[in-house]
Amino acid sequence: MAGLKYVPSNGIMGLVIIKPNIFCLAFSDIIDFYGDDGMFNANYEIFKETVKNKNVAVLGLGISNIPAIEFLNKLGAKVCGCDRRTQEKFEKPIWNAIESNCSKVYLGEDYLDHLDEFDMILKSPGIKVKTPQIQKAIADGKIVTSEMEIFMSLCPCKIIGVTGSDGKTTTTTLIYEMLKREGYRTHVGGNIGTPLLAQIEDIYEEDMVVLELSSFQLQTMKQSPEVAVITNLSPNHLDYHEDMQEYIDAKTNIYKFHDEGCRLILNHDNYVTCGLKDNYKFNLDMFSRKAEVDGAYLKSGVIYYRGEKIIDTLRIKIKGLHNIENYMAAICAVYPFVCIETIDYVATNFSGVEHRMEFVRSLDDVSFYNDSIGSSPTRTIAGLDAQPPGRIVLIAGGYDKNLPFDKLAEKIQERVTALVLIGATASKIEVEVEKCVTEKKKVPIFKADTMEEAVKYAFAVGKGLTGNNHNVSVILSPACASFDMYKNFEERGNDFKSIVNKL
Repeated sequence: MAGLKYVPSNGIMGLVIIKPNIFCLAFSDIIDFYGDDGMFNANYEIFKETVKNKNVAVLGLGISNIPAIEFLNKLGAKVCGCDRRTQEKFEKPIWNAIESNCSKVYLGEDYLDHLDEFDMILKSPGIKVKTPQIQKAIADGKIVTSEMEIFMSLCPCKIIGVTGSDGKTTTTTLIYEMLKREGYRTHVGGNIGTPLLAQIEDIYEEDMVVLELSSFQLQTMKQSPEVAVITNLSPNHLDYHEDMQEYIDAKTNIYKFHDEGCRLILNHDNYVTCGLKDNYKFNLDMFSRKAEVDGAYLKSGVIYYRGEKIIDTLRIKIKGLHNIENYMAAICAVYPFVCIETIDYVATNFSGVEHRMEFVRSLDDVSFYNDSIGSSPTRTIAGLDAQPPGRIVLIAGGYDKNLPFDKLAEKIQERVTALVLIGATASKIEVEVEKCVTEKKKVPIFKADTMEEAVKYAFAVGKGLTGNNHNVSVILSPACASFDMYKNFEERGNDFKSIVNKL
């Protein structure tokens, strides 16, 4: 692995920069040794010496980066926090943590104009690597990295990484639950859980780590987890990436740096991921609902792994074909490590992840579901396909990621009884749905300015549909990101639940 290499010099640990724009410890050049209290993480000890008294910038001071600045400050780095927001935009506890751990802070529109002052730069995943100031820092020989890249360099145990356009969080959580049930001391991080870099001292060689990794996190990655899962790939985040190919290139970094001891798991039924198998040289598992593949597959309602019966899908507690795919991906990832009884236990007991078609309550025969994680058209389509027969009032719309809504409109025409639109994309979705109108069906559309207004519209419409024992559901599944109205999809989902519970 290229990156930072351990160099003994007169008995003192030191580091030489092999490629300045990559932070990656060369494991082959580091010798692990043992102390009285277990495994001594030499990688981590070298990192501590590297950052001590160094000027380190952390770009982006969201809540997920606070543990990183606290960690770096504890190691003796001179931490500078940089963020586009001004001080009054920060919540008080976050600002107190910034003040306590940063020797310097740059805020405002010019927050990236001081990168020449730093030895190392930790970039938040949301900041584009092609930003001119970032590119200049790389050209000037600065180490530009991220919390996740450093963690993967220092992590002493096996890592299973999961990425994809849809299903990442559920698949990651299933893998975590199966490993934990089997008895492994398991840590989950990346896009979910807690930032793991600050916990590195408490992670040991015999542990397991499961990471959900976004295209933003993977774009600059120069190493890959030992087990890599790609659930599927479809257009997403095209407001951030230049085009679909750049998005795919970022996602495939999850396995590009594999060696012969690693494994890759791909979705056979997704044409993009299926096409990736031809250039992979190492251990490959596929999963499929449609074909008997080398890996996990569905046959007559039963999931098999390489010919061995694993579980009847009727035993899986969370419903939907997309969740069967998530289970097959997870089974491929954990099969060398867990037994069939463990897989069965998780399948029959795991009730799903918050904000993923989460049941909120029933009122006046109308059931409310929070699927705020539905931040792309394909994810909302999968959620609608998983619903039992009945009448659906869909709340959709949000931040514009420059994604097409034509396929979503077709699914709305097929499955949705009434549509309530909010956010920046409301008009774009409305136009596509209007194109799908037929003589037999025209989905009524309502527009709302706020989530509260949207919920009240949806509830009123839903109550009007409950006659003749109809099963009526109000579902928040926006098909868009949340950033036009909320900080993230969790805040959006929590607001929806709060409003519903006050009805």
